[in-house]
Amino acid sequence: MMPIPGSGLAKGLAVTLRTMTKRAHTAQYPEAQPELPPRTRGVIGLFEENCTVCMLCARECPDWCIYIDSHKETVPAATPGGRERSRNVLDRFAIDFSLCMYCGICIEVCPFDALFWSPEFEYAETDILELTHERDKLREWMWTVPAPPALDPAAEEPKELAAARKAAEKAEAAAAAAAAAAAEAPTTPETDTPTTPEADA
Repeated sequence: MMPIPGSGLAKGLAVTLRTMTKRAHTAQYPEAQPELPPRTRGVIGLFEENCTVCMLCARECPDWCIYIDSHKETVPAATPGGRERSRNVLDRFAIDFSLCMYCGICIEVCPFDALFWSPEFEYAETDILELTHERDKLREWMWTVPAPPALDPAAEEPKELAAARKAAEKAEAAAAAAAAAAAEAPTTPETDTPTTPEADA
């Protein structure tokens, strides 16, 4: 069947007319903030207390946009006669977001959960040099990191929680056994104090 001449043009105009009659849904940013998905990749927050300066994030970064400086400190022995240990202390942790391509490799390879995605995206600067954010700014963004989603009710309990729960149950059982043993222990009867002639006098 041969198409009617001009039918394609008519269909296109019909789509245009339908679209023109619909109301546009425009978000009035910045007055109305967008509702971002929980896994939005905005910036990277640093949980400094977990960082051990292992340098994995800086080595695995494809853009080499993570800068880390540290120094070693000697930790005294924990027990008498023990050996002194050395540990790395973080001096600088910076990310150049003008180079970052938001791949998330640094977050995935961190073995100590020191880096997290934050949905914060309003960090534009007039100078490109200001896009290198130091650890103080990265630490502030940790407050904007959303809480992790709840586990599925049928999911297996995390190993850390299972171990903590078993340890607590074991301690409670030991305390209950100790209390029961103390309650069943025979009490010694009070003995009369012998009297002496000196005491009678």
